[in-house]
Amino acid sequence: MPQLPAPAYPAEVRARLEADAREVIARYPDSRSALLPLLHLVQSEEGHVTRTGMQFCADVLQLTTAEVTAVATFYTMYRRKPGGDYQVGVCTNTLCAVMGGDAIFSALQEHLGVGNGETTEDGKVTLEHIECNAACDFAPVLMVNWEFFDNQTVESAKRLVDELRAGATVEPTRGAPLCTYKETARILAGFPDAREGAVEAGGSGGPASLIGLRLAKGESPQPRVVHPRGQDAGPTRDTAHQSSPGEHLSSHDAPQETSASDPAHPAGPAAEEGE
Repeated sequence: MPQLPAPAYPAEVRARLEADAREVIARYPDSRSALLPLLHLVQSEEGHVTRTGMQFCADVLQLTTAEVTAVATFYTMYRRKPGGDYQVGVCTNTLCAVMGGDAIFSALQEHLGVGNGETTEDGKVTLEHIECNAACDFAPVLMVNWEFFDNQTVESAKRLVDELRAGATVEPTRGAPLCTYKETARILAGFPDAREGAVEAGGSGGPASLIGLRLAKGESPQPRVVHPRGQDAGPTRDTAHQSSPGEHLSSHDAPQETSASDPAHPAGPAAEEGE
């Protein structure tokens, strides 16, 4: 059956969004270029991109709803259904997976009682597995509302989601202080983060990410990025390669529980199709 027209925003909400939309559109020489940030803007209103939000974007940009829908359904950062205050994304791409990401995702599904893309009954946490977070030197990595939580384990990930559900203050490993999904969406729409200290908060890639840059600059010798697995962090013959006390080491120094595709998995290596 054909859908009825999308319900309109209340007058005061539409007036506020129109004022914000004008500010966003003014940044671009072609108004349709503002579609991505405007989708974040309407997402900040209801926590997901609704039919009403897409109709609003179409109206202010003079596009068809089909054009807006095509973009909103293409990018995974736009939710199509209600979600939690905190989107917990577990990286299950290759490196994070074998370093423990698969085990973390499986454990969180059981711990929270939800599947991929589902939200806890209290509306606090939406769990999903996501592709590479570009933080491989801190694997396995979680992101909460796109803020980094590095070097996670099953137990640390469980504590993290428990604290989020309890309303505790949770600090990312690096980057800006954590805020709700709606607040994050407004920031992604291009509006300033007015929270004290948020703009000054920072972070960067770890030693493994930056080693190529250091080589390009002619800096040597390179600091040790991580101790070989199975060895302690004690003195080595090459003291120049020891990690500094304040260095944020990459990953864990002990193997993590991994996916069934790992030959070291207790169940043995997964068989290829047809074997």
